[in-house]
Amino acid sequence: MRRVDRIEAFLEHLRLGRNASPMTVRCYRTDLREFESFLRTGLRSYARGGAFSEAPGPGRAPALTSVDALMVRAYLAFLSERGLSRATVARKLAAVRSFYREMERQGVTTVNPASLVATPKQERRLPKPMSQHDVTALLDGAFGPGPRDARDRALLEMLYATGCRVSEIVGADLGDLELPHGALRRRAARPVARPPEAAGEVSADAEGMLRVLGKGRKERLVPVGSKAVAALAEYLGVRAQFGAGLAVRERDRDALFLNARGGRLTDRSVRRILDERLRRAALQARVSPHALRHSFATHMLDAGADLRSIQELLGHASLSTTQRYTSVSMRRLMEVYESAHPRTGKSRRGSQPGDV
Repeated sequence: MRRVDRIEAFLEHLRLGRNASPMTVRCYRTDLREFESFLRTGLRSYARGGAFSEAPGPGRAPALTSVDALMVRAYLAFLSERGLSRATVARKLAAVRSFYREMERQGVTTVNPASLVATPKQERRLPKPMSQHDVTALLDGAFGPGPRDARDRALLEMLYATGCRVSEIVGADLGDLELPHGALRRRAARPVARPPEAAGEVSADAEGMLRVLGKGRKERLVPVGSKAVAALAEYLGVRAQFGAGLAVRERDRDALFLNARGGRLTDRSVRRILDERLRRAALQARVSPHALRHSFATHMLDAGADLRSIQELLGHASLSTTQRYTSVSMRRLMEVYESAHPRTGKSRRGSQPGDV
């Protein structure tokens, strides 16, 4: 009788039943296979301590269908001993919990063992945005006339202008982008012609829209500001040079942002691009591409945008996630207040006799 791979069956359910993104499926696979590996090898060291009523013998690991809450707790202890952060441990527990929730729904198990294990308390970490000065220095930095310069500038402008996740930007296709003077709707099989926007026909205040697929495969429209539109227009004029004459995978032909071989940019590539551009702009801060998303939200809030609007733009399911940025803005406000008000004791200027 053919043995059923419960994990692969669950991943197939994610793909087809819940329309999960490829990245989500990949993360679940990694976390669940790691849990399965722990049951085969790492669990024995915890069993020898007498924590389990039926310790697995040599060469024998408990089946996924016979896991109990003690084994899940041992797994969390194993992860903590490896020095993983609480957030990472919580994510891996969530993957195991989702897996057994589906197993329970199908009647494969009678209980979800992971539901009996508490999620590690999370450290409250505030987002770390870039200052507006640093963002300006980055986006107005030394970009040359080459195709890579045009692509990199358009990419960074888009990350800051839209507040999108990196995965949303690199997953976008040409057909998801609407620029002034007509939407760019091209089929992957059609050659990419030089768009009219690239010929300098974009006005200074022209804005566009981008359709993105966020977490949970939820689609939303985000506005694209005029500076990002201008950078995109320049890039789209040279986009056909990426991978010219090379064999490109069919699914990458219509990607908005391409690498040198004509394939779709990856999250890791975006990180390398940002690191290089930070060096060229002589910025010392080491930030991740996600910091541009934090900067977008914080700077919008500082300028008076309401939380609900920022929530919609960021694609947050819960307003409480967006509210983290109010703490950042309030902290900055207090820093300004303490450095400027003469009665705080921290004012640089202090009161002067001639002020009366």
